[in-house]
Amino acid sequence: MSAQAIMERLNIDSKEAKKIIAKRIAKELKDGQLVNLGIGLPTMVANYIPEDINVVFQSENGMVGMGPAPSEDELDEDITNAGGQHVTVLPSGAFFDSSMSFSLIRGGHVDATVLGALEVDGQGNLSNWIIPGKLVPGMGGAMDLVTGAKKVIVATVHTAKGKPKILKECKLPFTACNVVDMIVSELGVMEVTNEGLVLKEIHPQISVEEIKILTEAELIIDENLKKMEI
Repeated sequence: MSAQAIMERLNIDSKEAKKIIAKRIAKELKDGQLVNLGIGLPTMVANYIPEDINVVFQSENGMVGMGPAPSEDELDEDITNAGGQHVTVLPSGAFFDSSMSFSLIRGGHVDATVLGALEVDGQGNLSNWIIPGKLVPGMGGAMDLVTGAKKVIVATVHTAKGKPKILKECKLPFTACNVVDMIVSELGVMEVTNEGLVLKEIHPQISVEEIKILTEAELIIDENLKKMEI
């Protein structure tokens, strides 16, 4: 079966895919952690944190205690995350300059960071900051985050325009090498190990053979492979 046929059979639209990814990553976060969420899809993780878990979110533009997106009545034009999206700040939150923010990141105080990817590979290499020939605002804090955070989780849809995003080796310029600990897509949960990329969980409506077709990187199938909770 072709990759296109598999994706057509699954019929998971972009909105549903992102929700599956965000909900699964939220289960990885633990009480008391300081967590950085990258722009785009990763910000959705905050919507699915269990009520009995207290996670402190940091934004590299100078904030800890970042809250959810504001209602119309709560919106403050001066409070945004690193991607320029309006957010709220919790009563326990604080603001500071970029020097302090990156001291937290570079000093190893961030327990986990969740980032999107243009490409990611089986060796834990990540490319997420530039496509040659296209204008971008800059690398942001990604290079610091993936080398400074204790755990790096990549949140990505499994394919883009029918092509795998999880590769044998990234082709785009690296953000950093050998830094990714976990990859979560709408189709599976993969752990980067010294032996290779281990498939730990799989979407309940797809087979191991099918996810291999959709993944360029070699997959090691965990002997206790589980079904993702969708």
